[in-house]
Amino acid sequence: MEKPGEEIQVVIITGMSGAGKTVAMQSFEDLGYYCVDNLPPALIPTFIELIENSGGKMDKVALVIDLRGREFFDQLFGAIEQLHKKPNLNTHILFLDAKDNILVQRYKETRRSHPLAAEEAPLEGIQHEREILEDLKGRARQIVDTSDLKPKQLRERIIQSFTGPEKDAFSVNVMSFGFKYGLPIDADLVFDVRFLPNPHYIDHLQPKTGLEVEVSDYVLKWSETKEFLTKLLDMLEYMLPHYKREGKSQLIISIGCTGGKHRSVTLAEYVADYFADSYATHKSHRDIEKGKKR
Repeated sequence: MEKPGEEIQVVIITGMSGAGKTVAMQSFEDLGYYCVDNLPPALIPTFIELIENSGGKMDKVALVIDLRGREFFDQLFGAIEQLHKKPNLNTHILFLDAKDNILVQRYKETRRSHPLAAEEAPLEGIQHEREILEDLKGRARQIVDTSDLKPKQLRERIIQSFTGPEKDAFSVNVMSFGFKYGLPIDADLVFDVRFLPNPHYIDHLQPKTGLEVEVSDYVLKWSETKEFLTKLLDMLEYMLPHYKREGKSQLIISIGCTGGKHRSVTLAEYVADYFADSYATHKSHRDIEKGKKR
């Protein structure tokens, strides 16, 4: 048996079919995790006992659980409860999701049928699967929306979240986005900055982004922006320690403007930089390249 205090990392990779679970499993393999694909949930406790009896040879495990084994899927919640009761296990549910239209497109590109709609349109299977997985998604410690992520980007996101001795430390991810392209479904907090003066209507600023000094200076110079930042940062300074104390591994703060190119980018950069000395902080700009003339 494992000696007391020796912790085993257990990651359950689940989510929508077509959302990137294969890429996720390959990423964990690269990180040295022992990976098992499509393990029946009823066998999870037995498998973990084998890991515990390995004498510390395997202390990182990733299990891909999805609806391919749907006749066993109902047993998953019981298995997860058993894992949570073991003090030497750090169990982490990683849920991969994507927008319905993106999942349909991926099925058409691969010419695969959905596991819940073998003879029907993929959308029907996707909608049915989303209903079945709703409760499991609610229990996930981390939700990743892969709609706009290439396989390489998903791999980088996973490696960033699970690499090194600080993998369980609290991290703050600040994302900019454009409301015209939809809300990010993996966001924990969403802030709408469309009320601020818009550089889009300034001819020489319109083709630039919030990563450029001219745009950021324009956005930040207004009294509305200064007041908003004062209130936002004060609120986040209060909230972040509480999220960390509650055991959350990461917090995704999403800041949105109309196109996700000017105001949201500027403020996402500002907020991330503000907290960089206090937390492991990461920035991303989901829609900054969209709408560019080619």
